Amino acid sequence: MDNTVYNPFTNLDFRGSRCFLTGTEVLPGEEINVFPAWIMEQFALTDRPFKLLDESMATYGALKVPCSAEARSAIETLDEEISQAFTSGYEAVSGLLSLKLFQWMGKLVYGIIYNELRIGMRQQQASGEPFQLSEGLKYKFGNLQLMLQSLTRPMEFEERSPWTIKTFRVENTPGVFNYRDEINTLTFSLAMNDFGIIACLQDNGTNAIYNQEILDKITGKELKAIQYEELIARFYYSNYLFNRLPEYTVLPTPGMVYIEAMPLRGMSSKPLFDHWQAKPYGQVLENFWKPWGFSLFEIIKDPENPMSFLLDAEGNFNPDGDSKIKES
Repeated sequence: MDNTVYNPFTNLDFRGSRCFLTGTEVLPGEEINVFPAWIMEQFALTDRPFKLLDESMATYGALKVPCSAEARSAIETLDEEISQAFTSGYEAVSGLLSLKLFQWMGKLVYGIIYNELRIGMRQQQASGEPFQLSEGLKYKFGNLQLMLQSLTRPMEFEERSPWTIKTFRVENTPGVFNYRDEINTLTFSLAMNDFGIIACLQDNGTNAIYNQEILDKITGKELKAIQYEELIARFYYSNYLFNRLPEYTVLPTPGMVYIEAMPLRGMSSKPLFDHWQAKPYGQVLENFWKPWGFSLFEIIKDPENPMSFLLDAEGNFNPDGDSKIKES
């Protein structure tokens, strides 16, 4: 096997004639949906609007990436396993290997990134200006794309996994499909059926450690929808506070690609996470709690103790969850 690895971010090569995953040449029309057909069919997403970073609108069904036969086969095999688990529910999902969940979620997030980049490049080309992407994002997105190549070639993550992935039992409204991502921090969440997933796709597991106290309190608990939204707000905000750009040693060999996460502290004595502040956290939570209509003022009326449906006044898990929403 060739021991080189494909990296489209070296030259920002996102031509539709190259497979988004392997870099091999593909024919026009050789492409695959970013969101799997079974997801779009189950939740009637195909023609539903999808907002892009430049505020323009596409549809879920319009988001596609060029894809070789080899990559398509690997993705469809993974999709079948994920589809069966997601349809079965929480118990099956929680039994999936974290690598499988990473590959599936990473493909969605990277597929969206790929579409965003192509749109941005076309816009810059039309204006006669060169396309600019920060070196930090090039490195981060390039590492995500590299790790996704584990779908088509043997890859070993040494010492630790580069991601945090947590699965929860959630009392979702029937028929709900609640997808979110934050591209700059590579944060992902999804709620459907009776479960929810939170993932930080490139943090070397640090967000799980940072949020360990609250994770311990909710272990084995079923979360109400408003509690799950509060939990993912915490993870989205903590990953925003995460102030390192993880670096990896990559060793490609003919039979295996070895990826080892480098120590996050490096030469800096600065804490891995910036200081938690009530107002920006409240702004994140306000956005996630839009269905319930809570304002930022209500959420951080007591900045030392922001509003919470996840924890009670003593800081323990609140089993009643949403019982006091109307009173609030």
